[in-house]
Amino acid sequence: MKVLVVDDDPDVVEAVNICFALRWPDAEVLEAPDGATALDRVDKDEPDIVILDLGLPDIDGLEVLEEIRKSSQVPVLILTARGSEVNKVKGLEQGADDYITKPFSHIELLARIRAVLRRTSAPAPASDEEPFEIGGMRFDFRTRRVTFEGERIQLTPIEYSLLYHLTKNWPRVVPHRTLLAKVWGREYVDETDYLKVYIQRIRAKFALVAPDAAPIATERGVGYRLALTKSDA
Repeated sequence: MKVLVVDDDPDVVEAVNICFALRWPDAEVLEAPDGATALDRVDKDEPDIVILDLGLPDIDGLEVLEEIRKSSQVPVLILTARGSEVNKVKGLEQGADDYITKPFSHIELLARIRAVLRRTSAPAPASDEEPFEIGGMRFDFRTRRVTFEGERIQLTPIEYSLLYHLTKNWPRVVPHRTLLAKVWGREYVDETDYLKVYIQRIRAKFALVAPDAAPIATERGVGYRLALTKSDA
């Protein structure tokens, strides 16, 4: 496994090295002290995960993330001193897979790295059930393929897992904490920002097929539900 650490603080780089040495001793940890070097290494070295600081000396980390996402879906974990909710949401909206605020513990960082790798590398839930069709959407559990009005909806593993759990529970509302535990893990049950961002992404992908599509309804203070109905088909 290749790991790219993008940070100009030697202490942070050392801490990340320790985490990987403890859990993945054979991992190759690459370093990039600035954004330009990071973009070059993502392109040339093709890392399996990127640990990204936002306060880089040359390019803001969010801009680096934006550039990475133009050509790569490599898992990115933001590790930064910017602890506001606004910054966290911005990072997730730009495509980060997780967001940790400095200072951090080795245990927390290790747990988050493991969770990111699990979510982004493990196959999505599958079963031998017949495809589920409703309101123009066809959800094939065997092939993990989702279409809407005949068009393929390209989903990331996390997006697929989230839509899977909403579909399996149709027409019931699925509580926030339940979705967070099932998709991200129990350590994320209070991270509602993650849920909001990924629900927004799924809605946006359906809207590319049909601008007036409304596949997911928000039940404020409770959770989300698949809003498609049989009569729409």
